[in-house]
Amino acid sequence: MTTSQLVEQIHLKKSFLCIGLDVDLKKIPQHLLKEEDPIFVFNKAIIDATHHLAVAYKPNLAFYEAHGIKGWKALEKTISYLNENFPEIFTIADAKRGDIGNTSGMYAKAFFEDLNFDSVTVAPYMGKDSVEPFLAYENKHTILLALTSNAGAYDFQTQKVEDEELYKKVLKTSKSWTNGQNLMYVVGATKAEFLKEIRKIIPENFLLVPGVGAQGGSLQEVCEYGMNRNVGLLINASRAIIYASEGADFAEAAAEEAKKLQQEMAYYL
Repeated sequence: MTTSQLVEQIHLKKSFLCIGLDVDLKKIPQHLLKEEDPIFVFNKAIIDATHHLAVAYKPNLAFYEAHGIKGWKALEKTISYLNENFPEIFTIADAKRGDIGNTSGMYAKAFFEDLNFDSVTVAPYMGKDSVEPFLAYENKHTILLALTSNAGAYDFQTQKVEDEELYKKVLKTSKSWTNGQNLMYVVGATKAEFLKEIRKIIPENFLLVPGVGAQGGSLQEVCEYGMNRNVGLLINASRAIIYASEGADFAEAAAEEAKKLQQEMAYYL
């Protein structure tokens, strides 16, 4: 999916909502555990109920890898279902990969070729040769961890190196990498006060923004400081939507919560 196609969907749906498919078997409705593949059945129901309200879905790989082969099969079925039935949806593999070049090349192949995700999250700590193998894919996007929403982000990301915060160095340096136009960045909603400075460095790139809702981030502040002429935002919500109900009405409840966010987004658009 190209950036322009993503922008088109945002305006069509009046939404820049990304729904995180972080499936914890301890939290899904218990009747689904009787299914042969409860993770996929849960995901399919959530997708069917919310696809008209969201422009992206983001499976967090940890919730699938934890179940071994069964988890990977559920992930494969989920992404195949999205690609076959909702090709207009932007898909994100929340994998946070990043390794030496040939290893990153294999990771890129896994997510972009074999599973056919539109994008993947990548850690920048090992530098450009660990990221450029992902950037080599045309019309695929690499989402670089820049300033995350967790409390530990302050341990390194905001520390100054030669009088400049490390996350700013990551932003500035990454702009020079080959095919850097394919970069998006993770910026947590709990760090909304930093968005004005971030937009001075990367005014055009899309930002994937977790932390709205359950983690206390403000959608209003994120839009005020982070929105650009092409919207430039994907707001991720996971728990608040997919676990809105533990009963048989879980999909309908998820749609209700997604609708609330979509309507707020339509207002800011």
